[in-house]
Amino acid sequence: MIAVLFISMLILIVIGAPIAIALGGSSMIWVYLTNAVPDFAILHRMVMGVDSFPLLAVPFFILAGSLMNAAGLTNQIFDFAKACVGWLPGGLGHVNVGASIIFAGMSGAAVADAGGLGTIEIKAMDDAGYDRDFSVAVTAASSTIGPIIPPSLPMVIYGVMASTSIGALFIAGFIPGLLMGLALSILVYYFAKKRHYPKDSSFSLKRLGQTFIKGLPALFSPVIIIGGIATGVFTPTEAAIAAVAYSLILGFVYRTMTVKKFMAVSMETIESTAVILLIVAGASIFAWILTANRVTENFASALLAFSQNKFVVLMLINIILFVVGFFMETLAAITILTPVLLPTVVALGVDPIHFGVIMVLNLMIGLLTPPVGMVLYVLSRVAKVPFERCASATLPFLIPLVTVLLLVTFVEPIAMWLPRLIFQ
Repeated sequence: MIAVLFISMLILIVIGAPIAIALGGSSMIWVYLTNAVPDFAILHRMVMGVDSFPLLAVPFFILAGSLMNAAGLTNQIFDFAKACVGWLPGGLGHVNVGASIIFAGMSGAAVADAGGLGTIEIKAMDDAGYDRDFSVAVTAASSTIGPIIPPSLPMVIYGVMASTSIGALFIAGFIPGLLMGLALSILVYYFAKKRHYPKDSSFSLKRLGQTFIKGLPALFSPVIIIGGIATGVFTPTEAAIAAVAYSLILGFVYRTMTVKKFMAVSMETIESTAVILLIVAGASIFAWILTANRVTENFASALLAFSQNKFVVLMLINIILFVVGFFMETLAAITILTPVLLPTVVALGVDPIHFGVIMVLNLMIGLLTPPVGMVLYVLSRVAKVPFERCASATLPFLIPLVTVLLLVTFVEPIAMWLPRLIFQ
């Protein structure tokens, strides 16, 4: 009957059903066929799945990122990043990566980064004579930094499912996110030298100061979010609310926010939040069935029987997550797989915070791989490039991302040094 659960879910996904419907629908089929629990148990477990205070951070972080996009803050971020690293060979490629690192401290979502900054970045690189494929590939790869550097919507979901500190998860992603940016910049430098891409401009301390001052209100947003969580002033949920309030203030400061824009952004946030919470609800009943039928225990036993070596098991789990990322949306994968995989790694002495960073980073790479590849779909529309061409252009940029994933997996202090320093 567990096989029926998985087969029905896969059939629903293949025929194009939304992932939330696939998860909830397959669970209903299982309950109907087994008659193991009353029908109302499905509704009960779904409600329990979303009845969580930390999940309140989700709509507020989505709203904050959308407000910053609507307020035009992406222009200030791009100009400051250009002044910082535009003088390097392949300057606008480095600017692309740098702007994503800065914006990551505001949005917490890769798709928001790709959709918000992507339009500006690709146009600027087109005007400067860069290949469209290269521009799309850099934009896609750098957008995956968004959910690693705090705040992060996937880490909020993981924190809820794993019952672990979301604040510690946020801080743990900071160094891996910077490493992702560094690794991508190295590859950009290689392509720039090979293809003779130009520098954007010579370095100017005056220009750096001017763009910093102009963009200071926008650049201060990550300081409020990350600093507030790290110092204990905010919980992650309170930090999300503070980010929304600050975004509204910036909209009025820059005089770019109108009532019409605010209403449009609010409706988008409601729609995005409803989709995410429906996925969480559907995945909750699915994960509950797996747990109740001891699938998680059996899976853990099978892995531990295969090897008791922590690094071998982590490598196997990384391969599983990488394959899952090809076919499943990130939040659904987190909600289903966390109860299955977490007991195994904890039994081997892996910290749940460390594993959370590994899981989210791995699944972010899945955003760049077909057939699901949400970031590729967004940039395909933004850049007016066929999806298949976006996927093939992005392929070389998987190398630095996978390299960082392996470093984070096997060198624990990369993820754990900062949270242990702050939360000890």
